[in-house]
Amino acid sequence: MSNEENSNQTEEPVSVTATAAATNEAKKAGGFSMATLLELKEKNPKVFFGAIGGVVALLVIVMALSGSDNKEVQGPVMKNLVVGQKYVLKSANAYDPGATVRLVPVPGSMEAYDDTEEADRSSSCQHIAQGTPVTILALQDMYGKKNAFAKVQMDEGNCKGRDGWALGIDVQ
Repeated sequence: MSNEENSNQTEEPVSVTATAAATNEAKKAGGFSMATLLELKEKNPKVFFGAIGGVVALLVIVMALSGSDNKEVQGPVMKNLVVGQKYVLKSANAYDPGATVRLVPVPGSMEAYDDTEEADRSSSCQHIAQGTPVTILALQDMYGKKNAFAKVQMDEGNCKGRDGWALGIDVQ
């Protein structure tokens, strides 16, 4: 057929009763529909809201029970440090065995630490090798955390007898 023949044909109007019958058949075939839910809400609201509550309770139970591996994230553990005891320096945030532990002259000045200066890196007794034995001389609480800083004295190495403040978690 050409376009001219299509334009000459007239469409027959569909009867309203045929449309309504088709809609009713679709509702019957669809089963449980929104109209059924609204009808249940009007006729028996206790059952309607009870069903919604049951579905919500079921979802809450499923979410609570899922992912119950009971695995906690393990990280460095803060030891109960005691003044006068011997410990070793171990950086809690470094996996590199060649990493050093930073010592500062005043507790809390770690935040102002800028590692970009070469002179800071090459100055003596500020960067101590991990595993260096130390003795704790004093402890300092900071920011609501107990024993956040420890004043340590080196027991071995080039800096033997020198002291400085290290993060408490770096003293193991």
